[in-house]
Amino acid sequence: MKAARRHVAIGALCGFLALSACDATALSEDEKAKIASLSIDALGPVPPAPGNRFADDPRAADFGRLLFFDEGLSESGTISCATCHIPDQQFQDGRPRGFGTDETDRRTMPLEGAAWNIWQFWDGRRDSLWAQALTPLEDLREHAGNRTAHVRYIAEAHADSYAEIFGALPDISGIPENASPVGGETERANWDAMTPTQKDGVNRVFANIGKAIAAFERTLIPTETRFDRFARAVAAGSEQTGDAAFSDLELEGLRLFIGKANCLECHNGPRFTDDHFHNTGVPPVAGLPEDLGRAAGIVAVQSDPFNCLGRYSDAMPDACDALRFMKRDATAMERAYKTPSLRGVAGRPPYMHAGQIATLEAVIDHYSSAPAAASGQSEIRGVVFTDRGRQALIAFLNTLDTTPVSDP
Repeated sequence: MKAARRHVAIGALCGFLALSACDATALSEDEKAKIASLSIDALGPVPPAPGNRFADDPRAADFGRLLFFDEGLSESGTISCATCHIPDQQFQDGRPRGFGTDETDRRTMPLEGAAWNIWQFWDGRRDSLWAQALTPLEDLREHAGNRTAHVRYIAEAHADSYAEIFGALPDISGIPENASPVGGETERANWDAMTPTQKDGVNRVFANIGKAIAAFERTLIPTETRFDRFARAVAAGSEQTGDAAFSDLELEGLRLFIGKANCLECHNGPRFTDDHFHNTGVPPVAGLPEDLGRAAGIVAVQSDPFNCLGRYSDAMPDACDALRFMKRDATAMERAYKTPSLRGVAGRPPYMHAGQIATLEAVIDHYSSAPAAASGQSEIRGVVFTDRGRQALIAFLNTLDTTPVSDP
């Protein structure tokens, strides 16, 4: 295995040395096709959301935006979705791990383009934007609320807006103030004491909260970058001028990205992600609970009552292919995490699912050294980078940012 890894690394190095000496303006047809596949122009329309019949209702999106910034959807009255998904920070927070009422175990993921996700969260434990939006509302370290409290808040603060979209609220006069099937001992006991009709009514309102927030999040479209303007000029065969013109270093980095560095194996398509899960040997964080990634997410998404096949989904079963036909081998998915989009990546350190790696330089070093995984099997193969190659790759990644980034 080590010998094979050396051969791959030596081959990559030789290829890059040859690459550096070539005409930087002569893109091959294969390179042009790969560049076009990564352009925002290849993104296409927002995909349908069969589990959410309100997904493209402008009224639901407006209501969802209101709820997204509403701190009343928290136990303390001080936490909203925007606490961690900060609009002017690519709808993430720049922390190693998210922080609501307390620090969580994983990084906050950016939301631009999340409507195209097949799976939500680093481990894919939710299969839709609306199911994802519900989870933090009851997490003790995030919003720290509970199901009946959230429904009561909607009835008190937003009854008219809710009714305009979803219809009249159910009778909640007899439900406990604080109850949830995933809460603390008292909340779970209160939930168990509720009638099936009461539980169903609460769950339907709760689901609609998520569907409204998801309708808003579907409007968060990826932002055009310098790379997209470069790609458009390449596709048109026109002269690259202004910020659409790449420097020699940026072009070298792009060629490395789509070629010898093998980045396209996972970071492909116009969002620079394959929407799947990979074990890349990222080390666990000392002091945090064991995190098995997708292996645990497989179990969680199947048992989620708000998944595509659940009773609160608006989808027909044959519209839930991702859930019906997903890989269920947890052993093969141990410590595998979702490939993040690289759009805007230079502007949101630190990196990896729990902020384990501080800089892009260190990320490249990680993929170059290809360490063994703490458990499971790492998929990455070592690639040797020259100092120039490392600088070039980072220069290219900077062109995916939505704001100017200084040269490394």
